[in-house]
Amino acid sequence: QVQLVESGGGLVQAGGSLRLSCAASGRTFSIYRMGWFRQAPGKEREFVAAINWSGDSSNYAGSVKGRFTISRDNAKNTVYLQMNSLKPEDTALYYCTARGVGGTGFDYWGQGTQVTVSS
Repeated sequence: QVQLVESGGGLVQAGGSLRLSCAASGRTFSIYRMGWFRQAPGKEREFVAAINWSGDSSNYAGSVKGRFTISRDNAKNTVYLQMNSLKPEDTALYYCTARGVGGTGFDYWGQGTQVTVSS
């Protein structure tokens, strides 16, 4: 199994930046892909970004493309989400997720870290 712990959330003004971190532990050798989802109050959980654990394959939701950057540090078993030019609509609970080798989807989830962007 894989355990995921997010950190780095907080309160920031519009136009500001935050960097989220997600540390993976457990059977980290089995990780194939990691990513971020977010969920605002009263809304469905939506995909934000994802990156493969090897190679350069990554993708982003259209709403964050050009503002957010996902990166990884394999030695630390950690994935990051650098969020720039934050907007109030980015306010949400951000979840880290991981897909294991041979998995069909994202199998593991963190508990979330809150990001609040003020106007």
